[in-house]
Amino acid sequence: MAKTESLENVVLELRRGVIVLATLSQLGTAEYGYSLLKKLSDLGLEVDQGTLYPLLRRLEAQGLLESVWKLEEARPRRYYVISAEGKKLLPKLKKEWAGIVSVMDKMLS
Repeated sequence: MAKTESLENVVLELRRGVIVLATLSQLGTAEYGYSLLKKLSDLGLEVDQGTLYPLLRRLEAQGLLESVWKLEEARPRRYYVISAEGKKLLPKLKKEWAGIVSVMDKMLS
């Protein structure tokens, strides 16, 4: 049991930074939380609601996302989109990611 929990914790740690990069990369157009969850899932990245919603709020507080409430549907929805600051940061994160992947490919081969 402890080994399973340990593996799950390590996997969660590994995924944390990936989820930030994935989220920023998919918010070139405005999405609300559930639509973003579905989009990430359709692309192969399963993210829990309890992880995504706090992340969206944190990225907005950091100035990397902007949000607006829209009342188009039966209930209001908060839509998120990458901010100008986020757009400046994203290429740097992509470059960093590519470097990490390259190094890890060498280490894991």
